[in-house]
Amino acid sequence: MYIVTIQTEFSAAHIIRGYNGPCSRLHGHNWKVTVEAKTDVLDTIGMSVDFYVLQKKTEEIVSKFDHRDMNSIPPFDKELNPTSENIARYIYDELKKLLPPQVKLSFVAIGETGQYTAKYSE
Repeated sequence: MYIVTIQTEFSAAHIIRGYNGPCSRLHGHNWKVTVEAKTDVLDTIGMSVDFYVLQKKTEEIVSKFDHRDMNSIPPFDKELNPTSENIARYIYDELKKLLPPQVKLSFVAIGETGQYTAKYSE
């Protein structure tokens, strides 16, 4: 099994609806995104998945949140809370659609701070 990992980040604000505490008010984070992908096969030049391609596809997904209020952007504008867990799953699901079938995602992790990280995997 070949495994590659990329990281990127974006800055965005959010409110956690229904939360009883300070996160119920608008606040921001510099979100850290970690993506791990795996495959059993290499292409003709010996790559499992190009780091650059994985990075760019991840950035395509998160760019719509950068320097925005996540509560105003689908799918987080209605009932789905923009929690780290939900953001990780959203990025995972969207990225899965963009990758070749032989490349599987191990996980997507979202870090709100240096201390807190949520991961999603199937």
